[in-house]
Amino acid sequence: MWPPVRDAPDNPRQAATFETMQQSDQDIRNRLLIARLPAMPQILVRLIEHLQADDLGMPELAALISKDAGMTGKLLAVANSSAYQRPHRNVNLEQSLVALGTDMIKTLVISDSVFQTFNNFPHSSSTDLRAFWKNSLSGAVIARDIARIVEYPHAEEAYLAGLLHNVGRLALLATAPKEYAFNFNARDDEDLCAVEQRTLQITHAEAGAWLIERWQLDSFLADAVLYHHEPSDRLESAHPLIRIVRLAHVLSSHSDDEAAVRDAAGLCGIDAEQVGQLLAGAARQIEKAAAYLGIDLAGADDIPAPTAYAPPALDPVQQRLSEEVRNMVLVSEVGQSFARQQGESGLLEAMTRSARILFDFGNAVVLLENPTGHALVGAPTQGSQRIAEFAVPLAKGGAIAKSALERRPAFVQREGEELGLAEEQLLRMLGTDSLVCVPLVAGARCLGVLIGGVDAWQLPHCQRRERFMQSFGVQAATALETMLSERGHARRQLAHVADEYREASRRVVHEVNNPLAIIKNYLSVLDSKLARQEPVGGEMSILNEEIDRVGQLVQSLADLKPTEAGPRPTDVAKVVDEVQRLFRSTGFVPSSVDIAVVMPDDATRIEGDADVLKQILVNLVKNAIEALGTTGGRIEILNRGHVNRERQMYLELVVSDNGPGLSREVLAHLFSPVKSTKDGAHHGLGLSIVHSLVKKLGGHIACRSGRTGTAFEILLPAWSGAGTGTGNSVALPARALGSA
Repeated sequence: MWPPVRDAPDNPRQAATFETMQQSDQDIRNRLLIARLPAMPQILVRLIEHLQADDLGMPELAALISKDAGMTGKLLAVANSSAYQRPHRNVNLEQSLVALGTDMIKTLVISDSVFQTFNNFPHSSSTDLRAFWKNSLSGAVIARDIARIVEYPHAEEAYLAGLLHNVGRLALLATAPKEYAFNFNARDDEDLCAVEQRTLQITHAEAGAWLIERWQLDSFLADAVLYHHEPSDRLESAHPLIRIVRLAHVLSSHSDDEAAVRDAAGLCGIDAEQVGQLLAGAARQIEKAAAYLGIDLAGADDIPAPTAYAPPALDPVQQRLSEEVRNMVLVSEVGQSFARQQGESGLLEAMTRSARILFDFGNAVVLLENPTGHALVGAPTQGSQRIAEFAVPLAKGGAIAKSALERRPAFVQREGEELGLAEEQLLRMLGTDSLVCVPLVAGARCLGVLIGGVDAWQLPHCQRRERFMQSFGVQAATALETMLSERGHARRQLAHVADEYREASRRVVHEVNNPLAIIKNYLSVLDSKLARQEPVGGEMSILNEEIDRVGQLVQSLADLKPTEAGPRPTDVAKVVDEVQRLFRSTGFVPSSVDIAVVMPDDATRIEGDADVLKQILVNLVKNAIEALGTTGGRIEILNRGHVNRERQMYLELVVSDNGPGLSREVLAHLFSPVKSTKDGAHHGLGLSIVHSLVKKLGGHIACRSGRTGTAFEILLPAWSGAGTGTGNSVALPARALGSA
């Protein structure tokens, strides 16, 4: 029933026009296929079956009608009307059927079923159908009378064919209301068919025949509808029903065209006198049928029937340009929509939802590249959790893998192609017979593939929009890459914080060991003093201080960035004295090691926290004692006074020993956390902690080491308050100002 496909022309402009026509041609047929056109009532389908078998008597009619409450009510109403006067009103169904007669019953069943169907077409309620209904009834009653004149055995079939001969106009109105609204009421002639062919690439005769075949009615009904506009000379040997409907159409729509009437009447062997009788009897029967069906035909003849109109053909180049501009705008809007999404799941939902709307996908899923880049794995969304278990290896080929590797859309059909397992699974998963693969390309990298399920007839239309799909994929990939980058940045930040916390934990554990060692030694001193009943007030004071220091160190773990306190002075001499007393009182310093302190009276205050300075000195002295070992030696804590460095005043402290010195390997990584030769998980951190603590005080530290020993030279900001003088400043040798 569909017209043959035209061959494509060679000229580029003609080719563009041909492509546009083919696209429109495909589009209107697709719309007919998916339009929710009403189904024919079962009572009419059953009636046609009985009519074809010639076995429909009154008992069969009664049994058929009794199954349809609506039809039963309609027949009872007609039987009780004034046209069928009876002594007793309110007759039952059986009495009504006898009163109406078989012919009237068949007519009413056919008419009511068809007009119920007409009223269920989309847009029928908002369109004036009076002229259409009158033309359909005219064709029906005239076709039935012609059938009786030519002794066609199925008069009711002719009546039904006449009713349906223009049903294609309703189908086109339902599927293309904007394109067909004006021409629905146009004069039903060859000009109308030409305009339909030009604008929709299908005539109402073709659409009507397709609909009847879809209803699975008799094939000659479809042929009669399809050929009712054919010239009479082509129908001379056609089936009688086709010739009957041709004449009925001419008499119902073009009774004033004498030549057309004469030719059509000749097909059925009917003379002019009989034609006159047909037209005279039709008017009365149309009014009677309309009254039975409850259809108001008043004013139907006053509805204008203009000549069919076709808008000027669009320049195909201009049309293509307009479509490209439209696609650019859509892509821009889609990109902005993607950028507004929060979270990966929200973005994936927006991608699949937009793809379904823009490309008419029945369903869509997203496969993303796995971390190794060797496979595409399903990205679960709210509507598709199963896809998370799905994976497509890129190395094993297949249309989906090829689309990702070549960064080009792919179109997959179930029929006519040898499919891989992944493609077959997705076809079943999406419940479709074709797939469209849209690669998500960001720069030179393909992040994944969006896969949409479509019907096979949609593929040509999707292929024509390949560039649009590619642009869509780029926008989606850009948004996805931005989101993945932000997620990676967040993960790196978390990892950095975790590293800082682990490092801080190691430092705290290392630093806690110093006061714990001091506490342990003091406990042994306390034990011996208590045994000798000597006073222990001084030792208890030191123990309290060290326990407080342990608490402060542990508490610092909760705040990686402690709040900055205001500047305050610290007496270096006092701190050095406390450190010296700590080591001597606990017995931590061997008898072979001598600790000397050189501290002038005038320059002893720095700007900083006393506990931090104490922590620095404890670490350096402890390291010096360990470096001297059992052979012994000398440790010196020296205050060199004030030093002016880069216009800032510092106090220089030096902690030195005359031990064997540090190796080149240790000097190369002096202030970095390294693996120490000492035992314990946290050894090797001491000097790195000292370095960070000096920096915390705003100072600098350098180291000189050789065969004669090791010296750590520390510059700490001098207290800038009252009483700070510069007269005793000494210049620090350049070699001692090493980079901290």
